[in-house]
Amino acid sequence: MTLLDPKTWQPRTLAGGEYEVVEPATGESLGAVTLAAGEDVDAAAETAVAAQVAWARAPHFARAAVLRRAGDLFARHADELREWLVRESGSVSGKADFELHVAAQECYEAAALASRPLGEVLPSEQPRLSYTRRVPVGVTGVIAPFNAPLILSIRSVAPALALGNAVLLKPDPRTTVCGGLALGAVFAEAGLPEGLLHILPGDAETGQALVADPRIPVISFTGSTAAGRRVGEAAGRQLKRAHLELGGNSALVVLADADIGGAIAQATWGSFFHQGQICMTTGRHLVHDSLYEEYVERLAAKADALAVGDPYREQVHLGPVIDRSQLTKIHGLVESSTARGARLAAGGTHRDLFYRPTVLADVDDHTPAYAEEVFGPVAPVRSFATLDEAAALAAAGPYGLSLGIVTRDTALGLELADRIPTGIAHVNDQTVNDEAVAPFGGIAASGTGARFGGSANLDAFTQLRWTTVRREPAGHPF
Repeated sequence: MTLLDPKTWQPRTLAGGEYEVVEPATGESLGAVTLAAGEDVDAAAETAVAAQVAWARAPHFARAAVLRRAGDLFARHADELREWLVRESGSVSGKADFELHVAAQECYEAAALASRPLGEVLPSEQPRLSYTRRVPVGVTGVIAPFNAPLILSIRSVAPALALGNAVLLKPDPRTTVCGGLALGAVFAEAGLPEGLLHILPGDAETGQALVADPRIPVISFTGSTAAGRRVGEAAGRQLKRAHLELGGNSALVVLADADIGGAIAQATWGSFFHQGQICMTTGRHLVHDSLYEEYVERLAAKADALAVGDPYREQVHLGPVIDRSQLTKIHGLVESSTARGARLAAGGTHRDLFYRPTVLADVDDHTPAYAEEVFGPVAPVRSFATLDEAAALAAAGPYGLSLGIVTRDTALGLELADRIPTGIAHVNDQTVNDEAVAPFGGIAASGTGARFGGSANLDAFTQLRWTTVRREPAGHPF
């Protein structure tokens, strides 16, 4: 059974223009979708508000059943959805499988939220029952990016629905199908009542309409720090909550006692997974002086050995970057870095949208590809002499998303991690990790803290109400 048919994959008529779905590896058209305009956001919000009331009152087991069926459907339709993830977003097959696995797990974990204890009984000075209860926020707006389109949509959509909310989802137009329409089709087949999930692919103006609509009190945004600042500012003017998961420039710190072979394996995955188009990508390699030259040499050799090509038609390690603008940004940062004195140890070339994994040595604070988030397969490597220097270098810069530390002394690794402020830290692993049961989020320019996973979803998609009950009406002095 086909889940996504180009003739029927958009069940509602939208007012925006037609958008061609393009396979980045070939430039081939995969079909066309219609984008949403501001009037579509208005209509969807009106429908969602009306539908949400009954959904919030539905028994918890009914909501949980829909989420469990949705999780099962991601496995049942895995072949079809994998093909869309590979062809539309440029994922290699393994990365697509990881997204499908996480999507299913997000649904199962969200199903468990529906029956979580939602409040607590409080002590009171008065003769009354006093308690708190979590209630749905109402309608949640979700704005998701292109790089891990299924995960970065479902991790907000699933818990928001499970907790009794309606959702308006705006996927990136470049991944409208695998990051948007696929979710709509899965939840429709899972039995989600109509009016609760609206797929509104569009550009920044569509996102602005979501943020501006007063009927949408919570916005869950994943994207660049620059765009996130604008979303946060606009949401603040509306006095609504904005959960911001933004960019990063995460460090992998390799201590003097590290097994260098293991460190290279971590480094390769951390910088080159999905062409480096991951917010948690290892953007800075900080390596002890005693290992530095061998590290650069071995990482460069590993980069040169990786296969880059069409992930749908070839067995490759890296596929294409998403589009020409992203390619231009990546290559510009590499070229400006070498112009400032960085040594190109591997890569730095491309064919069409296929960028070779790149290693830059001898970088410093002023190297653009070290100081900025590249969002491409580029590994800048820098040496340090002491733990104090390593801690200072890893903590420097505006971001605070993920951290990896490689050492044989795990206690020392934990001590060092405590000195480096990030939302996520891994000892003896690289920076790219995600699990549905774990909170996810960065600090500083990387976002507003953990907002996804486990109990963090309760904070994100409900509000806390205080209620009291007396046997008789209260008496007051006047």
